[in-house]
Amino acid sequence: MRYLVPADKKLTYQVRIPMRWGDMDAMGHINNALYFRYLEIARVDWLTQIGAPPNPGGQGPVIVNAFCNFYRQLKCPGEVLAKHYVSDPGRTSFETWITLERPEEPGLIYAEGGATTLWFDAQTDKAVALPDWVRTLVS
Repeated sequence: MRYLVPADKKLTYQVRIPMRWGDMDAMGHINNALYFRYLEIARVDWLTQIGAPPNPGGQGPVIVNAFCNFYRQLKCPGEVLAKHYVSDPGRTSFETWITLERPEEPGLIYAEGGATTLWFDAQTDKAVALPDWVRTLVS
């Protein structure tokens, strides 16, 4: 199954991530598990930047699903440019979308993925309403 990144989304963050020699697998390209790591780096960096880092003892963001569509092989050396987008705020969640490209090839998407981000209360083990300040950022 392939998930499509929607056209109607808001760019919120960009980060360059170095690809390491050890990230490659026996096929000579970046291992597919690392694509998920690159998506995570962009998502967590953005959440930290806006003042909402993971909060294991209180309220904050958790993901309830994640996906990645692989289009082209990434190979060392170099960097990945991760572009982070948001869309579809609901009462307790919003969607995050990330595209991966090479900085020297702007607009050529190597992979794209996303996750549903849920606002969660670790004390009650339940979803809670998005704080107004988060809703403003993702709307």
